[in-house]
Amino acid sequence: MIRILDILFSSIGIIVLSPLFLLLFFLLRFSGEGEILYLQERVGQNEKKFKLIKLATMMKNSSEIGTGDITVKNDPRILPLGKILRDTKINELPQLLNILTGDISLVGPRPLATSGYANYPKNLKKDIKKIKPGLSGLASLILRNEELILSKSSNPLDFHANILSPYKAETEIWFNKNSSLLNYFKILFLTLWIVIFPKSNILEKFFKTRPEMPKELKDIIDSILKDD
Repeated sequence: MIRILDILFSSIGIIVLSPLFLLLFFLLRFSGEGEILYLQERVGQNEKKFKLIKLATMMKNSSEIGTGDITVKNDPRILPLGKILRDTKINELPQLLNILTGDISLVGPRPLATSGYANYPKNLKKDIKKIKPGLSGLASLILRNEELILSKSSNPLDFHANILSPYKAETEIWFNKNSSLLNYFKILFLTLWIVIFPKSNILEKFFKTRPEMPKELKDIIDSILKDD
């Protein structure tokens, strides 16, 4: 049933958003470095590799510069138009094509690059690899300010590997064990709500029994909320 809904909703999304895609393709072609789409190898279900499709938002070969596959807030590799696309999550919309091909679902853990996937602890990796990744998931909504969170840590690479990645895996494994059509629609609703109202705390009213957040991560998020 979820696969049928994925195909239906992604097809509708592509049709409805096609004028926006054409406009963005034009703007990207004649701004920044002229790149329109960025295809990055990601690890999918059962560790199958596939190409994740995004709108180009960063400098060419950015994965070989600075923090590599990890992006922090105000990362100098992000292009001017790319910042707007990333802040609004519009750069993720071409992944509707990935949903049609079956590489990902609308709902599931965000697919990671090989380097990021390697950060999953072995005891969690055996479970996370069985789950089809998605355009949006519980962990990605909780950590929707991930770039800002990483910029607040003293060592973004170490923090991502030892704090964020294990927490993401635990959260998505928990969500998968509690998978249902209702929870599928909850994530879709919350995704749209948070895109429209990014500072909303509505997420706290859902999935209250989810895994506890590590103290180091909670402290950073609390400090961000205070700054707001």
